[in-house]
Amino acid sequence: MSTQIPLREKLSRIASTGAPTISGFAAWVLDHMSDVAFSSVRGLAQKAEVNPNTVTRLARELGYDGFDAFRADVQQAFRQQTIYAARAQALLNRPGADIFSEMVQANRLNAEHLYTNEMLGLLETCIDPLLQARRIYSVGVRSCYSIAHYFAYVGSMAFPNFVEVPSLPGAIMDQISLSGPEDILVAITFEHYSTEVVRACQIAHECGTRVLALTDTHMSPIAAGAWRVVPLPMGGPQIVPSLSSAFAVVEMLLAGMASRSDMAARNINAFESRIAQFGGYQRG
Repeated sequence: MSTQIPLREKLSRIASTGAPTISGFAAWVLDHMSDVAFSSVRGLAQKAEVNPNTVTRLARELGYDGFDAFRADVQQAFRQQTIYAARAQALLNRPGADIFSEMVQANRLNAEHLYTNEMLGLLETCIDPLLQARRIYSVGVRSCYSIAHYFAYVGSMAFPNFVEVPSLPGAIMDQISLSGPEDILVAITFEHYSTEVVRACQIAHECGTRVLALTDTHMSPIAAGAWRVVPLPMGGPQIVPSLSSAFAVVEMLLAGMASRSDMAARNINAFESRIAQFGGYQRG
């Protein structure tokens, strides 16, 4: 199955005419597709309050060899829903409470996926190399610019190896072309993949620079050849895929770096003192 439409049709048929043991679960799945995308067999069974065997039976009834193939198809369907106009159109005339409830649920599922042992272990392997890097470059454009800017700005408060995020025309190439094997490029993009970020990664590879790719899937063009790939869970009905997990990841990286640095607190204190000295802060 290549799209979510025929999958929903099959689920509806099973919900209406299937055996009692799986018809109710099929109806539940129709309203909880994001749960399928980010859950294990046991996790999904627990959420739906059914036996794990029921989850496997439904997957096979739908024509899959097992649950993993079913889940992969649902994930692919979510990835295909990244045309922003179509996503906005899907929101038309939906009750606000409905949308908000789905967003809350999706954010919860995104967070659960983000805080798995596998993901936390992956982020853990990034901390020391970031601290030891000669320079850390951050590149994101369009909606991802805010994430790159936050990472570089807060990082530069605490650590001397963060480079200001490029914002002027041509600045991305100017910066990354100076990078080398001792540096790390933190690149952030998701479908639609921004050409500027993809090109920055290509330049980084040519310069021997390590690329830490924050993106939506291992099939992303910036994942190819990357030193580390952090696959961001971005589910939800928003106009563009949710960026909350991307912000959480960069916050976790910065916190992890600060926990291993004797100078981070001292540098931030000096930064705050300078800004306060020249009236940059107002008391509440």
